[in-house]
Amino acid sequence: MIFQQVLHHCQLTTCSLFIKPGSPTLSTLITMVRISLLTYLALGLGSTTVLADCGQAPSSSTPPVATGVLTPVTNFGENPTGLDLHIYVPKNLSPNPAVILALHLCGGTGPIYSQLSNYNPHADERRSFVVLYPSTPHDNHCWDVASKKSLTRDAGGDTTSLANMVRWAISEFDADPAKVFVTGSSSGCMMSNVMAAAYPDLFSAVSCYSGIPAGCLAGSPGASPQNSDPTCGRGQKIKSGEEWAAILKGMYGKPEGYTEGQYPKVQTWHGEADYFVNYPNLGEQLKQWSEVLGVSFSKTQANAPGTGYTKIVYGDGSKLVGYSAKGVGHTVPVHPEEDLQWFGL
Repeated sequence: MIFQQVLHHCQLTTCSLFIKPGSPTLSTLITMVRISLLTYLALGLGSTTVLADCGQAPSSSTPPVATGVLTPVTNFGENPTGLDLHIYVPKNLSPNPAVILALHLCGGTGPIYSQLSNYNPHADERRSFVVLYPSTPHDNHCWDVASKKSLTRDAGGDTTSLANMVRWAISEFDADPAKVFVTGSSSGCMMSNVMAAAYPDLFSAVSCYSGIPAGCLAGSPGASPQNSDPTCGRGQKIKSGEEWAAILKGMYGKPEGYTEGQYPKVQTWHGEADYFVNYPNLGEQLKQWSEVLGVSFSKTQANAPGTGYTKIVYGDGSKLVGYSAKGVGHTVPVHPEEDLQWFGL
């Protein structure tokens, strides 16, 4: 009874005790509480949170992430390549939200891409998802889509750091693991394809802009325009769907729980007037994902989602879609409404 009384009246900052006349002294009560709590913990029935609440031990929990503002996060887990992370959490976030990993283009940063992509106002409106905006300080701020470490699951490259950001967010916000998505522009699209290849068990869908097939830059000295093998960016690496699929599947390997075919659905956008990451890369991406997802070209649809855009549909359109943008260079502007629709949000 004394134990319950003291716990009931123990305050977070003062640990003030309300003791009735005739009760044991304050020092006796504190000793009894300590012994009772330590016994409780030793039996595996509680946590150090109660001790911390009474001022007896520091809390190991991290402060909650601010809402309604882009916020830096440093404690998201193992970060072998030293990436940075900002996150946007809308106010009054719904339970079990979705997570979007949004990857900037070369020369960019997460905060810059949060402005370019315009997902945050939609997050405020829907209150059903959070957005992760990572940044890379390396190779002219381009994502590593070339090294063996980054093109291999959990091998210590950029992909490892990014996957740990996603895992942290799922845990931190009790997110729905079936609603985790990846998107990006240019270098961010290249990395979106790689993340879907190396971590298909993490992501349910991809929507990205002006990229290349996963593995197109494998073995290149770097991933930036200054350091990469130019034949890929020029659209001169032409392979069969089977060849591209073998490269992609090699990134995932066969980890515990591996299931053949559990890859996310993909939509990818490209400008017909892109002479930086040349237009043939759209066709190579579609060949790669068509083979991986087991769907074939079925039809095109003009002026979808807008004038000058052609929608390229594979199968029934539920697994793979491409968008060809007439007269558009590098990069295709982000279409947040279409992305969120593709994500089911």
